[in-house]
Amino acid sequence: MQKIGIVGAGAMGTGIAQVAAQAGMDVCVYDLVQSSLDRANQQLQSTMEKLIEKGKLTSEQAQAILGRISFSTDLHALADKEMVIEAIVEDLQIKKSLFIALEEVVSQDCVLASNTSSLSITALAATCRHSSRVIGLHFFNPAPIMPLVEIIPALQSSTKLSDQLTRLMHEWKKTPVLAKDTPGFIVNRIARPFYSESLRILEEGLASISQIDAAMRHIGFKMGPFELMDLIGNDVNYNVTKSVFEMLYFDPRYKPSLTQLKHVEAGWYGRKTNRGFYNYSATVEQSNHDIRYDFVHERVLTLLINEAYDALYHNIANAADLDLSVTKGVNYPKGLIAWGEEVGLDQVRIRMQALYDHYQEDRYRCSPGLRNRLH
Repeated sequence: MQKIGIVGAGAMGTGIAQVAAQAGMDVCVYDLVQSSLDRANQQLQSTMEKLIEKGKLTSEQAQAILGRISFSTDLHALADKEMVIEAIVEDLQIKKSLFIALEEVVSQDCVLASNTSSLSITALAATCRHSSRVIGLHFFNPAPIMPLVEIIPALQSSTKLSDQLTRLMHEWKKTPVLAKDTPGFIVNRIARPFYSESLRILEEGLASISQIDAAMRHIGFKMGPFELMDLIGNDVNYNVTKSVFEMLYFDPRYKPSLTQLKHVEAGWYGRKTNRGFYNYSATVEQSNHDIRYDFVHERVLTLLINEAYDALYHNIANAADLDLSVTKGVNYPKGLIAWGEEVGLDQVRIRMQALYDHYQEDRYRCSPGLRNRLH
């Protein structure tokens, strides 16, 4: 597979195009808007210049990479591609319309991949006449830097397709993991407590934003949950949480936070608006860890480990892929399955039970996956 099409010239589409071209692929980036393609082209040229300055590429290598990337506002430019990856807006109906249009252009053998972070690949495949060629291929932002790629077969996907794309992602120097087609796939499902439980602790007045962030950095996280939500964008993070919550039939474990909703309503999205949980117009000072707040990281980590074992119990992914997902996709210091064994699964169960006893909420139920590993 050498000829790749990318639909969408935003940050993610541009990043995927760079990854593919650096791996020697012939890439065409398609977008409806010429100015978006121009920005993508400029961004790629700027990125290549920086890589040359850092000594990671020679001028010749950079020119060769750029030479393998073309841009077009004509969908028919993708007609000869062996795989097309869409990286457009997170709207299922818009993606369905795109796939219907693509089927009129590409060959029957062309793989149609979606970079969606949480939408149903099976629903997307159902739109297509040749549904067996549809698959999820979820890169993480920024795509050239983050190694993880979630491969998500639809119910209709060819059994050979996952293996084919796993090999291809290794060729692209990525770390592929295989995920079940469920809401949030792996990362956007098992990472939810990092944000939601931190928000809950804040709402209860048990610790401040900076204290919670400091507590999580203390155990090895590169960024605290509020720092990370501000970086991702509170609008994006809230919408992913809301989507997972609704698609999992309003399971209280994934209930969105009203505090985050208010930040979204205020337009306080984070770094991109200069105001989020922190005010970036002023100097943002990180708080130092205080041992009084060890309960924060114990509580958040307990929920994360429980979520990972629940994903294992429901066959969303195997243990190795679950751990790779959080270390390579969101830079966790350790995989959650391994971390659970290090903490002691009996200790995790005791902490979960204590939370349930205190709150009497289904949000704190101990996963059968965690209980089963104790017997």
